[in-house]
Amino acid sequence: MGFMSAWGISSHTGQVIAGLSPYLVPAMSADRAEPHAERRWQAWGQSPLPDYRTWYSDGSGVGYGGSARADVAAVESFRSLTAPGRHVDDACAGRAHPSFSVLDDVWEGQSEDSMFISVQSKDYAVSSLFHAFGPARAALLPGWCGAFLLDSAQVRHSLPPVERALTFTPTERTAAEAQDWLDYGEGDESVLDGPLRVWRTAAREGLGLCGVHVHVG
Repeated sequence: MGFMSAWGISSHTGQVIAGLSPYLVPAMSADRAEPHAERRWQAWGQSPLPDYRTWYSDGSGVGYGGSARADVAAVESFRSLTAPGRHVDDACAGRAHPSFSVLDDVWEGQSEDSMFISVQSKDYAVSSLFHAFGPARAALLPGWCGAFLLDSAQVRHSLPPVERALTFTPTERTAAEAQDWLDYGEGDESVLDGPLRVWRTAAREGLGLCGVHVHVG
């Protein structure tokens, strides 16, 4: 069964951020408090996954380049960790609050300068980003697995660690790109680039940020 997902990071005035808080903050907190969430995070942090091409095999138990296939349970745990959280998913789709939806109340009216969005078919942008740069860098991002709501002061305070997470030497960039499995069309912005661009713009303009990772369609 197919699905579509989207990870969006959008900038907003303080008034808009305050208005989003009752809908999104409880949902984000509930996803972080899910019984298996912390266990999955700790497991990935202690044993980062190998090359994504070793995650699956042709049935022989051998992955890419002759390497042993990655542990299936570890892969599925990571995928569950980095999939959209069900509480944020429900909130953004209007299932928790019929008067609220991410399309109308968060993303509507955003310009290219004020927003980064990655829409994927049968895949998750957060999964690819987190695998590409690893758990140590992922831990520098605020919120929980791509979901956060920050006022302007929090954006400014979080910018230095976000810059550390998303700034790469040429060698680091090559390694990260090799593990970012998303297909980019002409004009698409990489998950390695878009979030930092929007963060810097919001910090410069004194705006807050809303990050949500959801199923769409």
